Order: sequence, then structure tokens, then C-alpha cells
Amino acid sequence: MNNGSLIKLEGITKVFYTDEVETHALSGIHLEIRKGEYASIAGPSGCGKSTLLSILGLLDTPTDGEYTLNGEPVANLAHAERARIRNREVGFIFQSFNLIGDLTVYENVELPLTYRGMNAAERKQRVNDALEKVGMVHRVKHYPSQLSGGQQQRVAVARALGGKPSILLADEPTGNLDSKNGDAVMNLLQDLHREGATICMVTHDPRFARHADRQVHLFDGRIVEENVESPEISNQKSVVRSRQ
Repeated sequence: MNNGSLIKLEGITKVFYTDEVETHALSGIHLEIRKGEYASIAGPSGCGKSTLLSILGLLDTPTDGEYTLNGEPVANLAHAERARIRNREVGFIFQSFNLIGDLTVYENVELPLTYRGMNAAERKQRVNDALEKVGMVHRVKHYPSQLSGGQQQRVAVARALGGKPSILLADEPTGNLDSKNGDAVMNLLQDLHREGATICMVTHDPRFARHADRQVHLFDGRIVEENVESPEISNQKSVVRSRQ
């Protein structure tokens, strides 16, 4: 497996300005995610997890610092190019599923592919392959309202997979699920990782953070700790970073 650098953040800062108040959401973030890695970003509410994920997914831009994706800096990309990269390189899995209620399961998974100008035969193959991976082929004609929460999240994962993205970004993917369905979705993500998917997941739940082979802990907009589980060494290594 090619385990080269996929994402590299250097000195990323994000400041929100409201009236005359400055809110420092992120301060001096240095982070690298390699191809084939499964990383979790954990921390208490308001620590900057979702802001960081939005920057990783090109949904937001940092106030300062450098973001490199697949070896290319993204800072000066035009809006159209950022949208194109999001569609082709990033698969999003949201807490609230974000399925379109009046589209079938098949149509929800197919929709992002239509923006690529992909022919119908290739779209059909991509959709069926993605739904097969998440065990939802038998529900292609159903609508989101006819599915359980766990099934809706599986469809959302399939939608993210259909574009064959470089990385899956999961924002609290179990947040709206009961424990049984949450565990099922986490097991699905683990299976996808074993098949070679690169995953970065935001979660506030330490149980789910431990599913990843690397855990990044945020506090007050800074990375304060990283835990890496090595396949060769069973004990956990902690790297405590300076808060400065």
C-alpha cells in the first residue's frame, strides 16, 4: 500500500470575527494524514474538531497556515476548483445523514456522480458497488423515511464511497444512532479501512475514537496529545505536544 502523505497541515489557525470579538477556533495545528491511515480527532465540545474537519474537507479556509492535499497547496484554489476537488477527492459522512428525502436510496448515492458528467453505465456500477459494500443493495428503491437511522447512515457511507475519494471525512457518524447501530457503523468503517480506505473521523466519544489506529486529541483549538497504535507493538505510545 502506498502510505505517502495525503494531507499535511502546517501552522493552521482559524479565527472567527463577530462584531469586535475574536474567537480562536484553531491555533497552530500541525497534522499529517498518510494514505491508508485511520485517524480520529477527539476532544470536548467546542474544542475545534468540526472546524478542523471543515478545513480538511475544503468547506472552510484557515486564517493562517498551509494546507497541502496530495502534494498540492489548496490556499489559492478558486471556488470552482475547490468544489471539483471536494466532489472527486473527499467523501463526507455527516452526523445527520443529509440524505434527500424525495430521492430513493439509489438516487441519493448516484447524485454526486452526476456532477462529474459520468455516463449512466458507470454511475450504475459505482452505485451498486458502493451499496454492496454497506449491505444496502436490497433497499435501492426505498426512500430515507422508510429506513432506520442505521440504514440511513449506511446509505450516507455508500454515497461517500461512490466517488472513490482519496479520503473519507466522518463528522460524528454515530451521533444520531443508538449504541447498536453506532457499533455497526463503526465496524463498517473499520472494514473499509482494512480494504485500504483513508479515514479521518471526528468524535467526542472515546470508545469510538479508539477504533482508529491513531488518535488526535484537541483542546482549546490545539493538538495536545496523539496516541498511535502500532501493529507491531501492542502497547500504546503517547506523544504529548507542547501547548505553546
